[in-house]
Amino acid sequence: MKKKNEEKPEKNELEEIRRQLSELQKEKDEVFEKLQRVSADYANYQKRVPRQISDTIAYEKETIIRTLLPVLDNFEHTLQNAHSAKDLDVGTFVKGVEIIYGQMLDILKSHGVEQVKALGERFDPARHEAIMQKAEPEKEENIVLEEFQKGYTLNGRIIRPSKVIVNKPASEQPNQQQEETGTEEETGEAEMEQ
Repeated sequence: MKKKNEEKPEKNELEEIRRQLSELQKEKDEVFEKLQRVSADYANYQKRVPRQISDTIAYEKETIIRTLLPVLDNFEHTLQNAHSAKDLDVGTFVKGVEIIYGQMLDILKSHGVEQVKALGERFDPARHEAIMQKAEPEKEENIVLEEFQKGYTLNGRIIRPSKVIVNKPASEQPNQQQEETGTEEETGEAEMEQ
């Protein structure tokens, strides 16, 4: 009789192991199916993202161009009026161009583009590109005296530095340069190194 009792626990253990094996197999199949779905989703994502980026860029380009079209229309109207006018009033023409210029700056500002302030500011190599130096003793050293080309930022990041002339008083310039130019006001329109 002991054998029958011993067989029952072994049989129960075997059935328990089979049941656990069946549950584990089922769990493994579910995890594998999820993995396949995630893998397929990721493959679709990799195909979809470049297309979405491309579409977004195209949409943004279209938006920017659409906002610039009124400025182009205003230039066209101004030029047509200038060509068709018998008595061209230069003051009116200039005022029209100034209005269009302001409109263009407003559009750029709406897209996060702003001009870099340079004239009268202290020279900053991160925002300004010194193309010359000039001596004006009555003004402070390293002050921007003139601006040849405006600089611009896009969302606070410099996209083009201002090209400027920087003040370097004559007392700080080498004597050799003063002798070569013969003046003390403008000593050396040499390019400054950044």
